[in-house]
Amino acid sequence: MTDPTISEIEAMDRAALIATWTTLFGPPVPKGLSQSFLRRFLAFEVQARRYGGLPKGFDTDLNRRVAAGPTPSSPTLKPGGRLLREWNGVTHAVDVLDHGYRWNGEVYRSLSATARAITGARWSGPRFFGLKDGR
Repeated sequence: MTDPTISEIEAMDRAALIATWTTLFGPPVPKGLSQSFLRRFLAFEVQARRYGGLPKGFDTDLNRRVAAGPTPSSPTLKPGGRLLREWNGVTHAVDVLDHGYRWNGEVYRSLSATARAITGARWSGPRFFGLKDGR
């Protein structure tokens, strides 16, 4: 059997998707795999077989990153800490609480909600307060 086309995969019902999986991979479909994800997985495999897989060195880079462990996210904020941010010429002080952040006498459940109150726009709170790289 030749590999199906992407349009054929899109038109398959679940039974046909499972049969195609078995033909391509052998082992049974992992439990709980949705039809949508199954389609995407099969489409990727068909394209990889037809046009080549991931770029050269991808596996090596991925394994190196896995071995290095998780990358640190934003620093942990401890209750009692204070964040300062200048916005439109005004310095804003935000106190870190056990369950939220206090700014201007109001308590917000997240840094993003606090940043939104300060700016009037949807910001990533950690990014707004300089705790996370903006890249």
